[in-house]
Amino acid sequence: MKTLVSRVALATVLLGSSMLALAADGLPRPAAPKDAKVFIVSPKNGATVDKTFTVKFGMKGMDLKPAGDPAPNSGHHHLLVDQKALPDPTLPIPASDTVIHYGKAQTETQLTLSPGKHTLQLVAGDKGHMQFDPTVASKVITINVK
Repeated sequence: MKTLVSRVALATVLLGSSMLALAADGLPRPAAPKDAKVFIVSPKNGATVDKTFTVKFGMKGMDLKPAGDPAPNSGHHHLLVDQKALPDPTLPIPASDTVIHYGKAQTETQLTLSPGKHTLQLVAGDKGHMQFDPTVASKVITINVK
């Protein structure tokens, strides 16, 4: 039993060390397909919207595929809400209330935000939620929520 515990402990230390080394160097980023773009179809920049509204996503120059799909030149959307900067490009795009993953290849969502000004931006991620190199991101738009 002690041998098994020792092997498990050693494996845990080695795995943890390799993950830390990988995190320090970052993960490889896939090359962005030529002329790839993501964009917000609606709402338009400067629009006034209800508290709950639809955001429609667009993508050109790459195929829209779910996360995990290894098809070349493909990706899916991530919506950034009120983010001051893009996520660290050397790490998978994080998931949170303000960095929302659409890994099932969705092309729209219902969003509910508090009244006031908000910003929205899309960023494309590959099969493992990595940003492309160079990053494929939309322009930041500002909306007004009633």
